[in-house]
Amino acid sequence: MYKFRAKSNIVLSVLSLLALLAFIAVENSKIDVEQAWYKEKLEAAQLSQLAANQLKNYRLENGVFIDAINDPNQTALIGQEYTLITTDRGYIASKLSATNPNFAAVIVQFLKDAGLDEKDNVAVAFSGSFPGLNISVMAALETLKLRPIVITSVGASNYGANDPFFTWLDMENVLYKSNIFHSRSVAASIGGGFDVGRGLSPEGRDLIVKAIERNEVEFINEKHLEKSIARRLEVYEEHSGDQPIKAFINVGGGIASLGNTINGKLIPPGLTEYLPMRNFPVRGVIIQMGQQEIPIIHLLNINQLSKKFGLLNSSVPLPEPGEGEIFVQKKYSMVVTAIATLFLVIVVVLVYFSERKHNRLGTDVVPLTNIQKTSERDTDDIPVL
Repeated sequence: MYKFRAKSNIVLSVLSLLALLAFIAVENSKIDVEQAWYKEKLEAAQLSQLAANQLKNYRLENGVFIDAINDPNQTALIGQEYTLITTDRGYIASKLSATNPNFAAVIVQFLKDAGLDEKDNVAVAFSGSFPGLNISVMAALETLKLRPIVITSVGASNYGANDPFFTWLDMENVLYKSNIFHSRSVAASIGGGFDVGRGLSPEGRDLIVKAIERNEVEFINEKHLEKSIARRLEVYEEHSGDQPIKAFINVGGGIASLGNTINGKLIPPGLTEYLPMRNFPVRGVIIQMGQQEIPIIHLLNINQLSKKFGLLNSSVPLPEPGEGEIFVQKKYSMVVTAIATLFLVIVVVLVYFSERKHNRLGTDVVPLTNIQKTSERDTDDIPVL
């Protein structure tokens, strides 16, 4: 009987086997679970893909060369390393990640988490650095039927929308005229150093001014950064009408939006509903919006956001709309998990009570006859005096 006791190797092995089988059953019970706002997320990603393809076809029709090395997915959204309107350093890995149309689903998530409803005003600050991400933002806003008020700083970092003759303003104008998006920038600045193009050549600044003029948007051209920030806030207020601004979205590192490059690191990427008080060097638009308790969506550390929401970085080929954990996640079946857990509990309880029964019956007690024999032997060993 001893070999079938709880402390026997046979019983322990059986218990281990049952636990392993339960673990396998639970692991194999995972099912795909659609995440919140799945329909809106998928629609936004599909619209983002449609817009990107429209721009690609437009560029190909106009004989634009696509660099298949730097733009392996041939999106036509990856610019050159340096042009006359390149303002800052940019990393191609981030630019490639930003072309993923499923980023539109991430924006939908942020906007929904911020509690926005149809026709709410959303202030938006674009730069030319991440045209792919700009498209995803517009797709999300369009899908949720929100009212974007967009201001663009035209200059772009490496590999962004830095073609002087096809800036972000030109891109959004193509999408607007194609009826893919129903809004576009209402104002624009040069961007770059102090938002007036410091660091660019006179020719580069002139090319940006011409881009603003041909797209017929208001030119924000203040001599001082603080005045440029103030004018942006005025433009947002002028175009919001009688309704308040319910969220602010910043894409890239536009200096008027951030106020200072350090602020881009102090503000976490993604949604911030309540911006904590800090000693910000310059209070850019994003700081002032946040301190008015307006939810801010900061889109700068692209690869960090990709990882957080289960999107692939610099993926080749480009993911299709609907791919990623932002849409569907693997979850354990609660029914299978509950059954497996209950089964193991019952087995352990049965073994426990069986062991307790053996102890109550005294099966672990040395028989009395053995004790008597031992006592007799011990007595025989005592010398007689």
